[in-house]
Amino acid sequence: MLMEALSRLRPYRRALSIVGHMALVTIAYFTAYALRFDFQIPPDQLRRFAETLPYLLVARLVFFHRFGLFRGYWAFVGTRDLRQLLGAVTLGSLTFVAVLVFIGRLGTMPLVVPILDWLVTMTLTGGMRFIARWFREEPFRKPSRGQRTLLRWIREEPLRRRPRRGRVALIIGAGQAGERLLRQLLHDPRHPLHVVGLVDDNSAKHGRTLHGVPVLGGSDELRRFVAIYHVQQLVIAIPSAAPEQIRVLVARATETGVAVKILPPQIDLLSPDEPQINQVRDVQVEDLLGRPPVQLDMKDIAPELAGKVILVTGAGGSIGSELVRQIARFNPRRLLLLDRAESPLYFIHHEISDAHPAIDVVPVLASVTNAARLDRMFETYRPDCVFHAAAYKHVPMLEWNMIEGVWNNVVGTLRLAQSAARVGTRRFVLISTDKAVNPMSILGATKRVAEHIVRELPSLRASDTDFRVVRFGNVLGSDGSVVPLFKRQIAAGGPVTVTHPEMKRFLMTIPEAAQLVLEAAALPEAAGRIAVLEMGTQVRILELAEQMIRLSGLVPYQDVQIVFTGLRPGEKLEEELIASNETLAQTSIEKIRVVAGNGAGGATLARQLRSLIAVTGQGDERAVVRALMAIVSEYQPERLELITPPRRTANGNGRGRHSNGNGQNPRRRIPRSRPVVEDLAPPSSSSENPEPTPVPPAAGGAIAGGGAAQ
Repeated sequence: MLMEALSRLRPYRRALSIVGHMALVTIAYFTAYALRFDFQIPPDQLRRFAETLPYLLVARLVFFHRFGLFRGYWAFVGTRDLRQLLGAVTLGSLTFVAVLVFIGRLGTMPLVVPILDWLVTMTLTGGMRFIARWFREEPFRKPSRGQRTLLRWIREEPLRRRPRRGRVALIIGAGQAGERLLRQLLHDPRHPLHVVGLVDDNSAKHGRTLHGVPVLGGSDELRRFVAIYHVQQLVIAIPSAAPEQIRVLVARATETGVAVKILPPQIDLLSPDEPQINQVRDVQVEDLLGRPPVQLDMKDIAPELAGKVILVTGAGGSIGSELVRQIARFNPRRLLLLDRAESPLYFIHHEISDAHPAIDVVPVLASVTNAARLDRMFETYRPDCVFHAAAYKHVPMLEWNMIEGVWNNVVGTLRLAQSAARVGTRRFVLISTDKAVNPMSILGATKRVAEHIVRELPSLRASDTDFRVVRFGNVLGSDGSVVPLFKRQIAAGGPVTVTHPEMKRFLMTIPEAAQLVLEAAALPEAAGRIAVLEMGTQVRILELAEQMIRLSGLVPYQDVQIVFTGLRPGEKLEEELIASNETLAQTSIEKIRVVAGNGAGGATLARQLRSLIAVTGQGDERAVVRALMAIVSEYQPERLELITPPRRTANGNGRGRHSNGNGQNPRRRIPRSRPVVEDLAPPSSSSENPEPTPVPPAAGGAIAGGGAAQ
């Protein structure tokens, strides 16, 4: 009955709000007189109250309307509403006093009355709003049989303990982000967590309460707190924490054996709507990088992409697809998606077309080694900018399939660059890899040759196209990274396979890689050069595997074993971002450096490329290695004596054959599937023509998709 009556009044809510506010204003003004005269108001002051009340009502009405007090939802009142109320009441009181001065009535009124009126008005109007919110967040029960009287119900109801809702949780971090997250969890009845305490390493906060929830202590006592309060979930809410601090907190949290969630970094704490409950997610490997996530300034990129025709090769791969997503946000006129893999191209085409219907998204099913197809495409669409992400990228795979690796990574890059230069493409960005520095693998050597091609080949340097290179390390979560492999192995119960306990890699996230590529495309200092992102320190792959096992709620070497398989063909223990003969120069962007100097020796490179392509077409792998060595002098596939790492025993206790990886096993060379090259002399060139004319390999077939080289 009551709800039906309220629903009938809903169309008149605005009018009722105005009437209610004016009633509160009248009560407040009368209360101010009553307080001044100890609730014994003289008759003459009652007349002055009645004479001046209309002026006050008009002033309040004007400013309450101006500040939107009649439109607010009392059940959701917050600090912003309090500021608006304060402004409306204060300006209304000042206007009221000014009017009384103007009409000569202020002298007949006690001066304390306007002050008391301001205080009582703030109390009544503000109090009514917060009472409405209190009723929404803490709904009262009906009086029980034991609560016979209304007074007893009023006395007991506000103090009753609320029933627990959802999983028992602790929030790690009692700072600004933790407070906002806690406030949302307490006020939203739909949330799945019941927060019983906060944990913070700042000892000054210990023993205090936040919204009625105690700060229990530091993170070093997490296991004790979890046991005492029967905690089922931990939430790390420190978005500003350094990666090393996050790694320590995650390690301590995973030791408790309960689920761990995290409020991801880079949350805008200045926004009143952040952080949101739905932003709390599982801890990801990206959260454990040995450096802060790189956030580049993207404002200079918009002029390079907006309204332009953009081509992305390898668009179906992990790097290529992320590039496409980020480029689409800058509203290019046309977006060309090139890949040889049909299904990934189909999915990314539909994703971008649905998300950005205003962009003309064109799927191009082709190989970068198909010169005729490339020429037709470039003549038809004439792209303004090319992002070349297509490459074969798996190190052992290319060691076993050398001819295809050279044909795709070298010839594909050459033909794509020639097509771009032929139609006057304004900018061409090659995505390279840290494996191109002092390469030991076919992948690294072919990507190094690709770097030489776009920076040194005379016909390309003489064109109007701005060729540049972006070089970075391994990309977490990409198709070729260890992360998907580790996830599958952990899900299967192990073992997790690591090639060597001292294997280290530069790691970055897929968004970071895409941002670097886009930023390098717009950076003036990167023209004709190699751009490199500051990657911090390298991460041990063994530690990465152990962290991933812990994040799955398991214990390394107990629940899931880690075994060492030995270095694979072409692998190095550590990667490098620059060669010994390269120097880095600063740029206008703090986190990006460029390799100083441009390429040289283009005529020699053209002759060497002709030799490489000729022997590739013949399928002579031994000659291909010699030709690669001639172009990339630092390429020495067998230059290091590699050691097989010791294996862990089944119990992981470090006994037996030094299962902790520090044993002294005999040194021996890792067997390679490819024959060792004995004659490393460079081949003699058969022609002085500086421009190579690629011919297909005898084995046939070549490839474009698959994303960036890793």
